[in-house]
Amino acid sequence: MKLYHLHRRYLILISLLLAVVSNLFSAEAEVITLTPDTFNDKVKEKDTAWFVQFCVPWCKHCKNLGSLWEDLGKAMEREDEIEIGQVDCGTSKSVCTKVDIHSYPTFKLFYNGEEVAKYQGPRDVESLKTFVLEEAEKAATSAQLENEKEL
Repeated sequence: MKLYHLHRRYLILISLLLAVVSNLFSAEAEVITLTPDTFNDKVKEKDTAWFVQFCVPWCKHCKNLGSLWEDLGKAMEREDEIEIGQVDCGTSKSVCTKVDIHSYPTFKLFYNGEEVAKYQGPRDVESLKTFVLEEAEKAATSAQLENEKEL
């Protein structure tokens, strides 16, 4: 009987550990950190919109965002052709200079490697989500029309 209870406790413990590890890995994938080594390749992904937050660790406005960007990442995880990214302008100054970042936080949408919109609205998940869905759709439609003209 003791062996049964011991075995059962181990199964429960293993199940809990797997759940925690699974949550850690899925939470990390929702917002992708972009660096000078990855930024260009990622935002140039064909038919993919990248909504990117540009911040620095010392900025009080960036700190005040709290978990907003992670919450947006979670809200957008089922959108196949929209990625949520972030750039630390403290460690990735070359990226921020290249895309003309002068204040923090700055939120920009890229499509097929081109900047298509800058977000300046309310800082809540629903507003951000609405913006990125609408602007990504516009960018995709525009890119499709351009492709059809070339044919």
